[in-house]
Amino acid sequence: MHIATKMKARTRQGITEVLVLVNHPMDTGLVRSKVTHKIIPAHFIKTLTVAVNHKPAVITDMGIAVSKDPLIAVKLTHAKKGDLITVDWIDNEGMTGHAQTHVS
Repeated sequence: MHIATKMKARTRQGITEVLVLVNHPMDTGLVRSKVTHKIIPAHFIKTLTVAVNHKPAVITDMGIAVSKDPLIAVKLTHAKKGDLITVDWIDNEGMTGHAQTHVS
């Protein structure tokens, strides 16, 4: 299953800031449902990769300590206007997300 991911990238003073918004529940596996009183299973983003022109620039290992619907910011010094920025992630249940944009 593919989950919506939004992204934008802009350059200021030679530094490209990439903002990624992932629509994801990020459940820790430590909380009980208020309705069923059963533990909600862990469901979290494991790995997120930011690439510039198809070459990985940032690879992050994430876990249960990240909030619901995370907004992730990355600053790149080697990306320039017009470059293709892509973001891919996978969670512990095999769900994925992808977004791409050109640096403005």
